[in-house]
Amino acid sequence: MIKGYVKKGQFKEPLFLFDELRIGGLSPDNFTYPFVFKAIGELKMVKGGEKLHGYVLKSGVWFDNYVGNSVMDMYGMFGCVTSLNKVFDEMTHRDSVAWNILISGFVRCGRYQDAVGVYMKMREESGVKPDEATVVSTLSACTALKSLELGKEIHRYVVEELGFSVIIGNALVDMYSKCGFLMVARQIFDDMPTKNVICWTSMVSGYVNRGQLDEARKLFERSPVRDLVLWTTMINGYVQFNRVDDAMDLFRSMQMQRIKPDKYTLVALLTGCAQIGALEQGEWIRDYMKENKIAITAVVGTALIEMYAKCGCIEKSMEIFDGLKEKDTASWTSIICALAMSGNTRKALELFSQMEQAGFCPDDITFIGVLSACSHGGLVEEGRRYFHSMSRIYGIQPKLEHYGCLIDLLGRAGLLREAEETISMIPKKDNKIIIPIYGALLSACRIYGRVDVGERVAKLLMEIESYDSSTHTLLANTYASAGRWEDVSKVRGTMRDLGVKKSPGCSSIDVNANVYEFIVGH
Repeated sequence: MIKGYVKKGQFKEPLFLFDELRIGGLSPDNFTYPFVFKAIGELKMVKGGEKLHGYVLKSGVWFDNYVGNSVMDMYGMFGCVTSLNKVFDEMTHRDSVAWNILISGFVRCGRYQDAVGVYMKMREESGVKPDEATVVSTLSACTALKSLELGKEIHRYVVEELGFSVIIGNALVDMYSKCGFLMVARQIFDDMPTKNVICWTSMVSGYVNRGQLDEARKLFERSPVRDLVLWTTMINGYVQFNRVDDAMDLFRSMQMQRIKPDKYTLVALLTGCAQIGALEQGEWIRDYMKENKIAITAVVGTALIEMYAKCGCIEKSMEIFDGLKEKDTASWTSIICALAMSGNTRKALELFSQMEQAGFCPDDITFIGVLSACSHGGLVEEGRRYFHSMSRIYGIQPKLEHYGCLIDLLGRAGLLREAEETISMIPKKDNKIIIPIYGALLSACRIYGRVDVGERVAKLLMEIESYDSSTHTLLANTYASAGRWEDVSKVRGTMRDLGVKKSPGCSSIDVNANVYEFIVGH
């Protein structure tokens, strides 16, 4: 009966039966324990699993591969790779199942290099031949590590010794496509006599990730079976490359096929609407959710908050946030960033305080919102305090974006020397990425007429990108604000000599669900 319940996916009942078995004075054997460990693993009962493991060791039950592998599998489901590895090391005889559980356990926990190390050890020392499960798990690690050489080696092993299967073909297509070798992935895909929807999805995803959306769409249309994941992959691809109208059209086609979207489909569509400020289309998605009685989860709620905020509807963002039955760090962060972006400084900081009191731990993105709020509100002392609390209280090391927010805050407040010193504190400066920070400081120099700091910043910017028109323009405006017209003429002369021209401004507007872009001078 214990086995039967586990096979049906009913995991609580086996534990009640197991307790009754022991209370009745019956001793479980090595055929019973594996199913109990499986049930405990599925229920994520870590303490109960450790307790039962200890009981088995003390009871004298024959700890064969069947029991040992089930214990390993349980720890793998818990994500306890140290315990998993310990059980593996203590096993006197390790079959392919034990090796596979260890490799997949490392992959599941994101320890891909360790997974590869176990595979190499299996090949070199164990005498156990890798099977289909070994190959698939190790290829997953290769994909995550972008380890093409090992992936090719495993491919050779499959061709020369193991033989192909649909599952192995799927893994190879996924590995080559994610490593950027689409032609090889396509060759394997085309040569596969049998393909399942996972394989079609991997190949479509490969084209999507490389921006080859038309090729991805052709393959999508050819797929004999299209599940929700495949539809969402194609929709997400359109969104990723700002083809939101195509994404919406495909979503409507999906509805005609009577395929119900999940949270990932809806989030992709809402993200697309947010990117281009398509409020009408975003509202249509929300209406669709209401009509189809789709609950607004924390994930979907976060996407709605961001969509409304980027379309300038902060009141509706607050309405969504207040209506969420379950909130997570992402939803709190989303509304804080939305309020900061719209200039609602005090409300953003008030919600940050509520977030802390509710027991949610802020992340690095939360602090971008908090520091942005301080910057927009001119709250210098608060901004400094929040910036330093990141590492001191939460153990979050400030990133370039956080330094950028603090420098923007100091620049707006006219504390240009402190802002300049803060730039010097940034570790591992990437010249291309740091340009906007220098630009913000140079803009502040123009506002406050600080030519001395402005000249130093402009010099640094021109060393990075001498043809950037905004740097020359800001420096000229800085000189103009100080009445140094001769220097203004020199900067404009330099621009002419270098052939630097001002970039045209552009704007967009949503009319009847169509987004139109306008460029100055066109």
